[in-house]
Amino acid sequence: MTAMTRCLDRPGFMPRLSAHHLLRPRLAEPLLAASVRVKLLCAPGGSGKSALLAECALQAPKDCQVFWLPLNGVALSPLDLCLRLAQSLGLPFTDEATLLQDLGRWHTSAWVFLDDFCRLPAPDTDALLDRLLTASSPALSWWLGARRRPACNWPRLLLDDELLECGAELAFDPEEIKQLLSHAPEQSVDRVLQFSAGWCAGVRIALLGDGHPDKTLLDYLQHELFSTLPTELAEAWRVLAHLPRFNTGLCEHLFGFGDGVQYLRDLQALGAFIQPWEDTDWLQVFPPLAQLMRDEPWPAKRSWHRRACQWFTAEQDWQAAFEQALLAEEYEVAVSLLQYFSFEDLFRQQNAVLLLRLHEQHGDELMLGSAQLVGLVTAALLFAGRFDQAAQCIDQLARFAPQPTAAKQRYLLARWQAQWGWLLHLGGDAERSREHFLEALQALPDSAWTSRLMCLSGLTQQALLRGELDVAQSLSREALCLARAHGSLLLEALLELDHAQLLEQRGAPYRAQSLLENVQAMLLKQRLKAGPLVGRIALRRGHLALRQGQDSLAAECFEAGLKMCLHSQDKRVLYGFLGLALMAANRGDYAQAFNQLREAERLMQQRQVPDRVYRAVLLLVSGHFWLQQGRADLTVEAVRRVLRHFRGPQAKQAPPATLELIPRLEYLLVLAEVKLGCAEQPVARLTALLDTTHQRGMLCLETELHLVLGEVAWQVGDASLARRSLQTGLELAERCQVQQAIRELRLRSPGLLSELGMEPQASTSGAVENPLSQRELEVLQLIALGNSNLEIADRLFISLHTVKTHARRIHSKLGVERRTQAVAKAKTLGLMI
Repeated sequence: MTAMTRCLDRPGFMPRLSAHHLLRPRLAEPLLAASVRVKLLCAPGGSGKSALLAECALQAPKDCQVFWLPLNGVALSPLDLCLRLAQSLGLPFTDEATLLQDLGRWHTSAWVFLDDFCRLPAPDTDALLDRLLTASSPALSWWLGARRRPACNWPRLLLDDELLECGAELAFDPEEIKQLLSHAPEQSVDRVLQFSAGWCAGVRIALLGDGHPDKTLLDYLQHELFSTLPTELAEAWRVLAHLPRFNTGLCEHLFGFGDGVQYLRDLQALGAFIQPWEDTDWLQVFPPLAQLMRDEPWPAKRSWHRRACQWFTAEQDWQAAFEQALLAEEYEVAVSLLQYFSFEDLFRQQNAVLLLRLHEQHGDELMLGSAQLVGLVTAALLFAGRFDQAAQCIDQLARFAPQPTAAKQRYLLARWQAQWGWLLHLGGDAERSREHFLEALQALPDSAWTSRLMCLSGLTQQALLRGELDVAQSLSREALCLARAHGSLLLEALLELDHAQLLEQRGAPYRAQSLLENVQAMLLKQRLKAGPLVGRIALRRGHLALRQGQDSLAAECFEAGLKMCLHSQDKRVLYGFLGLALMAANRGDYAQAFNQLREAERLMQQRQVPDRVYRAVLLLVSGHFWLQQGRADLTVEAVRRVLRHFRGPQAKQAPPATLELIPRLEYLLVLAEVKLGCAEQPVARLTALLDTTHQRGMLCLETELHLVLGEVAWQVGDASLARRSLQTGLELAERCQVQQAIRELRLRSPGLLSELGMEPQASTSGAVENPLSQRELEVLQLIALGNSNLEIADRLFISLHTVKTHARRIHSKLGVERRTQAVAKAKTLGLMI
């Protein structure tokens, strides 16, 4: 990345930066500002050490001499290094002692750059470097770039405040990569980051645009790493690159007692791209290089994965052992390890995908050999939306009856009922599903707490679909308490998705969003790789952000959730496409909106997801778009066809992720029929729907219905009702922060609000002038309703101490002393209605 050129105002040669070099003040400025004598940049090859040192050298003060020694990683002897140093500094050389004396007497300010210090261990040369650093004058500053950390007395320099060391932070960040893309506009930041993880050499290779970055990277690796390693270390590195993580114990098992630890130490000392794994005691090979090696054919890898599986099994690390067994193609071993998995494990790593793949490739004979395996495979199939296969799988439980005892037989039957209940629930058969859930709860023992928990979750979702919010809250709390009692953060997070839907229905999408943000942060803090679950959380957060008009956050969440759910084969990926479609329609880009819907349908069909899971939702969203485009006839035709499935004695339950599907279809049909002039009693139908929604306390849906009723009333000539309904809807939208409903009203009836002089103001209760946090505002709203601190703690699922802390902060921010004063002041400031 640097070349040498003679500098007219300085002695000797100075580095010349590449024409495409990007100045990085965030790295150079701390180095230049540090007053320490020794600055060490230690990082693997291609990390940008030389370029950063050169950038600093070219910014040296005018009165400071700069001496640049390009050592090129060569293993110099102490004598050679002395000669090179003396020659560069213009000192006569007699012996080392004389050189040390001269350096000790140096009196003018100077910077000495030792670029690419010897790469292989050289104890004598390292010892000389230590003596040079110790004996030299304070006027001399030493700048060292190295792939390995020389064996010097660094602790002493650190304690004397004479050392600044860096290296791990040399990678390009996304903003810097974005600047570099001006030379390669065909690339994207995400693609470059995925290929390189910001590693400087990797970024440069990605930007070359030669169409073969993997081959170029392999060539680079061969020259910079393999050519410098002994054969046994090169083989060991290749093995480690195929493992997701490793430690000394695993290395000892793989490479032999004594050799394993030594190999690992040697590779670390040589800067061979070995780094910590997720801030733990485990290690990993730098991920982009590890992925590169895994993609290359290597016949020996199966045997190494087999040995790694043996070690992880002995350590009872069932997750890692299972993954290694699959990589070793030891499928029977992998299936035998599944006896140690629980339902919770489906949301770890990519276990759901791996189970589905095993089931597809090896069938029932291998995968359904026990009731435990049947349960796991069924759950994975339900997760992916493959209901027909799930039904066949559940039927396999009959093979294990009768059990040897009555208790075990009841347990087997209860498990069958729990799984069948979920299949019926997801298929829309609410009544039979509820019966199965309730009967399973009666028979499931306390030890089967995960099955009990999932029955409670199913019942929660059904209560939400019926609009029984209090029942849903009680069931949700019982399930959450059960998950917390067993310390299951993953299942707690899964249940919080139900809780978030409950909060949204109560008119608090901001609280639901805050809840899910906290859940996601908890998963991240615990380093739980719950990709499938995090994908669902991201999609729900996107939905909530869109509802509140937070477009930037919504787009970010939908994109992230879509990517994760595609990877985990989650049927909920549908809602990623729907979210992006809604955002496109908000911009008026209906071509893109319908394209997203077509992509969603294509994927559902490709993955053999039954159309009852997605058809009604797709047609609902399509109906909204057609209505906004003035194509009400298409909306009427589609919605009437869909509603037949949700009416009458054989009516189906809506999918659990779309609680408002049926009432939205109902009001959409009224809107479309009014547009076509064929509606019968539209106001009465909407009023009945609004009354039911109001009784159930579903505030977000109530907001939409008030706006729809106002729109319909205006179109049928009832101006008084139109104004009242629209005013109520706008006030509720302000209170609940439901901006998407107003946007959809504008898209359907442009100019209506302006014509009536009812265009809402830009500022809301969530504006920046609000001194209260969202949680503090929630607490204050419950105080205004007369709730005690204990009742508030129960409603918000927080401790009593936390409620009191929030109350003290509210009083402080508003400058009041009592609860009643706080409520009055908040209303005066417009923070509450």
